[in-house]
Amino acid sequence: MSPLCDCCGERINKLDQQISVMRKEIKNLRQMLDSATRGHRKHMISIQSAVSTIGLCGPDKDQTPSPSSPAASPQAALERGSIQTVPIGYITSCFSVKNGTPRQPTICGPSRADLRIHRSVFNNPEHALVGLEQYSHVWIIFLFHKNGHLSYKAKVKPPRLNGQRVGVYSTRSPHRPNALGLTLARLDKIVGDTIHLSNIDMIAGTPVLDIKPYIPEYDNPLSRMSSDETTLLNHPNDSGDQSALKGEHSDHNDDFSSFLSKDKSEAEVSVTDSSESSSAQFFLHKDLRHVLEEVEAYATQRDLCQLSCAKEDQVSDSPKTPPPDGTVEHPCFGEEVYSAVAGWIREPPVGGLEVRFTPQAGRELADFLPAHLSGASESDRPRFKFLRSPEEATAAIRGVLSADPRSVYRRTRCRDRLFFFTLDTADITCWFGQGFAEVLRVRPVEQCISST
Repeated sequence: MSPLCDCCGERINKLDQQISVMRKEIKNLRQMLDSATRGHRKHMISIQSAVSTIGLCGPDKDQTPSPSSPAASPQAALERGSIQTVPIGYITSCFSVKNGTPRQPTICGPSRADLRIHRSVFNNPEHALVGLEQYSHVWIIFLFHKNGHLSYKAKVKPPRLNGQRVGVYSTRSPHRPNALGLTLARLDKIVGDTIHLSNIDMIAGTPVLDIKPYIPEYDNPLSRMSSDETTLLNHPNDSGDQSALKGEHSDHNDDFSSFLSKDKSEAEVSVTDSSESSSAQFFLHKDLRHVLEEVEAYATQRDLCQLSCAKEDQVSDSPKTPPPDGTVEHPCFGEEVYSAVAGWIREPPVGGLEVRFTPQAGRELADFLPAHLSGASESDRPRFKFLRSPEEATAAIRGVLSADPRSVYRRTRCRDRLFFFTLDTADITCWFGQGFAEVLRVRPVEQCISST
């Protein structure tokens, strides 16, 4: 067989490239078809659920619905797990579009939002917020209303994993069977029926389903463990281990207790007399007492760890059977590690980016007025709605870009390195290089809309 000429070789290479492109297009079409099929199936299920709830035909005028019918019994629907959610309000946020919105609330601290409780839920919405001002953080349960198509998969590609697949329930992906979101926001203040929040990751128009206060004693595993230790020390059981713990703890802390009582006796502040008996009350200086309490807590924790290690040494003589495959050995009482997360959360394959500002972008950003200032002489200058200063806006932009808000596809396959996003009333143009992001321009949103 005679060798191919150069012309034929080039044609064969071009055909191979075209075939490769066609295969990729066919693969993309198959994925789109699968997504459309899943979306259609979900729509059909929702329609069937709605029809079964309200009935295929409405009741006759002369016939009243029976109490046992699904339409007249919300309790029965609730027991079946079928509920109709009604938003209690909608978010007014400094992020107006999905592009550039932080994926987690801790990424951009200065981000702010307002939530106004609708009067359709409560006649007096402000009454529902009484007492909430005593908390510093709140859980916000909301809907991912901008997901676009309603398709979801069992495995997803988190941006921090740079293309690797994991189960959807091990991530915070918005594409889930039920598009529910959960975020921990900082509660700044409450004015009437409106809640002012910061450290948020929600865009404007997000429907909010519920608000719950953040309570560290219930929600934080570290606080749970410290509470368990205090309960154990104050209310020990009658078992031998608890007695040994109590005796060992008292032996180790005799010197410390005498030192603490001595300081208390030397720091007498006031003596109060009652009608029946007079009792002296001794108080330490506030700072000194706080330090001594920390030392006592540390000594208590050290004794617990020593007791735990001693128990492990006693049990070490007996043969240990390793846990079966697929199980996770949780920390025991007294250990320092109270909770565990996936390794890629703390050490992701994608590192943080250095954020730079061009001189022009810095000048344009400094021209914005804070939200709380007003002046007739400077009315022509752009003004923020949520952010309180250009320095705060700079910190917010750094937080958004340092976490690399691009998707995996845009990061790995897209050749266009320009990136646009909106923060408050500013439209930001930037580009990404190797390990950095540079802000090129900052313009008011009104100018961007008028120019287009």
